[in-house]
Amino acid sequence: MKPFVFTRIQYTSGDWDTDQRMPSNLLHSLVEYTTLPVDQKERVVRLNSPDLFKSQFCYLSGHKLVEFSQQERDYVKRYVQNGGFIFADDCNHDVDGLFAKSFEQEMGRTFGPKALQKIPNTHPIYSCFFKFPDGPPTTSFELNGWGDDLVHDYLKAIIVNGRIGVLYSNKDYGCEWDYDFRNKRFLAEDNTKFGVNIVMYALTV
Repeated sequence: MKPFVFTRIQYTSGDWDTDQRMPSNLLHSLVEYTTLPVDQKERVVRLNSPDLFKSQFCYLSGHKLVEFSQQERDYVKRYVQNGGFIFADDCNHDVDGLFAKSFEQEMGRTFGPKALQKIPNTHPIYSCFFKFPDGPPTTSFELNGWGDDLVHDYLKAIIVNGRIGVLYSNKDYGCEWDYDFRNKRFLAEDNTKFGVNIVMYALTV
């Protein structure tokens, strides 16, 4: 089995290079909890590069405007329809923020206006490795009164051929997991465990 590669999407608009410690933290969790072979180095791929199609899992995030070029839009659609998985995370954790509004508009342009839908908390992504019976775990950023000051009790997704092709979060998991993995020992519960679920779902479903 080829090692898992954490691939970050670089898109032309906005600020794509967020939460720089998060990938190594999540990769450490995959090593700790699973038998998955892991490449320890994050890979950055331009959204309009053919290298996108070599990745099983991609991460996309930001705070600012998301506006794909036509080629980027075409590549996203082809990548997802061919079995690829994108985890998109709103660093503003704000449904009325610029990233959220522009990203959802882009998903509408790319996949159709009703393609992005809330998924139920019984979805297999919440039980495929660790169990999350209440759905997506809450982040500390949702509880600190910044952003839209809401706890989002759902995630959204675009379903392609019966599986999630794009998983979309307003919960700011990227910032929640953006710390040196050695600091996990100070946590009562490892908050990256849901990230393990996301990756394992992407690779096995």
